[in-house]
Amino acid sequence: MDTPPTSGLIDALRALWGAAATTLLAAVLGRLVYHSGEARAGRRPWIGWHLIWEVPTAVAMALVAESLAQYLGLSPQVTTGVVAVLSYLGPRGARDIVESTIGKAKR
Repeated sequence: MDTPPTSGLIDALRALWGAAATTLLAAVLGRLVYHSGEARAGRRPWIGWHLIWEVPTAVAMALVAESLAQYLGLSPQVTTGVVAVLSYLGPRGARDIVESTIGKAKR
């Protein structure tokens, strides 16, 4: 069986694991990048039970990001990027972006 050629890493991951797994991987990697920045800055330890709380955060942010991407009609590749970015930002970062956007719209 010949597999169709992929156009990049995201397409390859989607073909290998499926869209849901790729989305969750992007979300977990986004949270991992955020955590590593916090640990390097000394604001949290590298390893510990606190990492358990990153899992529901990653899943929730993946759901929010996929919903937003579908609402905006973005391609699957762009959706994966939006998931990673919003997962990195987390709920507080997403709230700050929404509040600043609404504040600019009111001016």
